[in-house]
Amino acid sequence: MNWRAAAKLELNKAICLVLVLAPMALAQTTAPKTSAKKPAHAAAKSSSKTKKGKPAPHAAAHHAAILPTPESRRLTSAFTESAQLRPMAQQLVSTRNAAAYAGVSSYASSHTGEASAAGYLALGHAYSLDHRYGDAETAFRTASTRGQALNDYDDFLAAQAAVDGNRPQDAVALLEHFADKHPGSLFVPNAPLLESQAYLDLHDSANALRVLTPLQSTAAAGHSDFKLALGKAYQAAGNAAQALALYRQIYIGDPLSPEAASAKTQLGAMNAPLAPAERKQHADAMFNAKQYSVAADEYRALEKNEKQLTQADRDALEIYAAVCELRLKRLTRSDVAHLPVTGDDSAALKMYLSSELARNEGETDEHDELVKEIEQKYPTSRWLEEALYSGGNMYLVKKDATKAIAQYQDLVVRFPHSTYAPSAHWHAAWLSYRMRHYPEAARLMDEQIMNYPAGVEVPGALYWRARLYEDIEHNLPQALNYYKALNAAYANSYYAVLSRQRIAVIGNREAVAPAPALASVHSPDDPHLTAALPENDPHLIKARLLANAGLNEYIKPEIHLSATANSWGALAEAEIYQSFGEDARALQAMKSSGISFFSLPIDAVPMPYWQLEFPRPYWTQIANDAQANGLDPFLVA
Repeated sequence: MNWRAAAKLELNKAICLVLVLAPMALAQTTAPKTSAKKPAHAAAKSSSKTKKGKPAPHAAAHHAAILPTPESRRLTSAFTESAQLRPMAQQLVSTRNAAAYAGVSSYASSHTGEASAAGYLALGHAYSLDHRYGDAETAFRTASTRGQALNDYDDFLAAQAAVDGNRPQDAVALLEHFADKHPGSLFVPNAPLLESQAYLDLHDSANALRVLTPLQSTAAAGHSDFKLALGKAYQAAGNAAQALALYRQIYIGDPLSPEAASAKTQLGAMNAPLAPAERKQHADAMFNAKQYSVAADEYRALEKNEKQLTQADRDALEIYAAVCELRLKRLTRSDVAHLPVTGDDSAALKMYLSSELARNEGETDEHDELVKEIEQKYPTSRWLEEALYSGGNMYLVKKDATKAIAQYQDLVVRFPHSTYAPSAHWHAAWLSYRMRHYPEAARLMDEQIMNYPAGVEVPGALYWRARLYEDIEHNLPQALNYYKALNAAYANSYYAVLSRQRIAVIGNREAVAPAPALASVHSPDDPHLTAALPENDPHLIKARLLANAGLNEYIKPEIHLSATANSWGALAEAEIYQSFGEDARALQAMKSSGISFFSLPIDAVPMPYWQLEFPRPYWTQIANDAQANGLDPFLVA
């Protein structure tokens, strides 16, 4: 295979994976049914077998069956009773118009028991989203009198509505001894924070501290929401030093958290401005998070308002603001020309700015001279790292492989731990292969496998190193070692498909010891996934009940309260969404599950997972149109 054909195949990874999975799908049914028309628990039961009628691997093997308990029976009864509410509640949460409110209100008032409770819970949730906190609290309280299945949600959400609606005394009564009343609830960690806020709204700092202080020795103490709550309690109690320390920890240590803005406000209210170094640290964090407009404003404000700064500091801040303008595509050569002349690392940054503008204008000679100047004067600067990667990418686009390799390799040698290093190293390896510098390509590919074993480039490095063993070095046994290692560690990847083809072509050969690089390749751990959902698990049943009430944002966290959720939680969540027609959310649940679909052997993942990972919600239309045009419907899907 020449490099042009290989490069073309590089573009078809996703298509190839579909082709791999298509035979499995074809073996199921010609027109597979979705589970949108039946409850999620029913879908799970019907899908836990393979095409031959045998239990799928891991389908029933890795967690003991949970026997029914009084709690599970009560929750299942509540789920069954409220099943007809689901479409109305889902419509209400998505539209929140008058007709939707009227429909759920009528349902709640015309039913009794758990069905009524779920209806009022759905109303309270919608009222809260619409900031109608008084109505929300009333609805939640009514729900708690109609049923018991979701009383922890009734109490906590009513308390949240009370705090948001300026009735903190109502919240205190609901939250006092919350963990004792609702052990194991999703809201146990959050209840003390909300209770402390209610006490602070009542100007009772002593009780706020009483609630929060015992948690300082727990994992909660490291979270920004806890630090903010405790800081406010200390501030209200007159302990300014403790409060300021906590606010600074949030603003500097967790600048992207939702609490960072509140921490900054509190620091300002306490007339405790941040030190220039702290402000600079925060601006740098905003830059690194690609919040360039915010970072630029902070650099300029620091330059303008901090009178004690030296001129060198001010000059550097002006240049830092300029790099934000570059990222925002607003920087011109004239802007760079007017930047101050400095002698520290900001000078490297100024040269980097000029090199980027030269690159953008196609002035490659000027770009290269500027990069060389940075190398000579500031060989350890972060901006040299940026310039080298940018230069390598420029020459990659321009198809000047020699210069691209030089820039990428220079980056890897000078900055081996750079976030750009795995990508730069792989580009150098692949371009060396394309230029037929085979010994160098072989060396670099083995380095890629050993030095960056967690990188996305490893499957490609394994495959093309094997091709070198096969095609150039004529060492077929070692080529087989690489193909087999690739197939074991990345079973469903594009390159694993190609590796299986090569294994079939080469056939059996006398075994040789694996090359040293292969010691860095590890097969994925078996995640012990199961398609047999634990039907009596209280958290699973609760999650389904929450879907009936339209509280979709709590489905996933409720499921993952279960001790065994790692083996079935993603499937349960996806099937719940799919059961009310949310195919996109079902797919999202699979994508965000962390399951290594591209690395695991197909038989290590039960079929329902594959069908949700590669969904076919419009199968009839796809199949008809594809066949009318002579196409494989699975490829189209």
